[in-house]
Amino acid sequence: GINLRIKKGETVAILGATGSGKTSLINLIPRFYMPTAGKITIGGTDISEYTLESLRSRVGCVLQKSELFSGTIADNIRWGNEKATFNDVVEAAKIAQADEFIRTLNDGYDTVVSEKGESLSGGQKQRISIARALVKHPDILIFDDSTSALDLGTEARLQAALKEKLKGMTVIIIAQRVVSVRGADKIAVLDNGRIAAYGKHDELMKTSALYRDIYASQQRGNEVANDA
Repeated sequence: GINLRIKKGETVAILGATGSGKTSLINLIPRFYMPTAGKITIGGTDISEYTLESLRSRVGCVLQKSELFSGTIADNIRWGNEKATFNDVVEAAKIAQADEFIRTLNDGYDTVVSEKGESLSGGQKQRISIARALVKHPDILIFDDSTSALDLGTEARLQAALKEKLKGMTVIIIAQRVVSVRGADKIAVLDNGRIAAYGKHDELMKTSALYRDIYASQQRGNEVANDA
């Protein structure tokens, strides 16, 4: 029952309550599982016609839970592209807003990360994971609620850098916070596995009661948090 068309180079956000189907929807793109009806195409070609390797080489996924491995920060980023040069690693880290904090560490990019990245904060791990996906130079970049540990300023700088440095890359963002996606080209509001509304932030504020309710509840939550 989903009909969604995303143009090359667009940033599209997917918003909805827990259990509404956001992750299930984007997991179809890299063929983590196949649709039981209908089809998904990339560049006009059904994803079933791609080999798994060629399909996943075009898609970069950044998950909510950042998985890091024992090794240096540079090695963790390069895991997304074993052929990446050091300059490639640094450029990806800059776009991911990770370069600044990496350079404050004693050994910079040669800093050894403990298993699962326990020596780093949640936001630092997320930024390294984003850099790992970026160094792959994917055609499609998927954020599955993977900026939740970033403060709003860092998240805004990340999105600005993506638009400036990576023109032509299609970005799909799953997010809980409306403030994280209001600048997207389009926002899809999911409700019980269906697209309840689709459009820009300003359009949805006028046309979708569900979107207005989500926005209002989050604004109230922010006000309560600020008062506390």
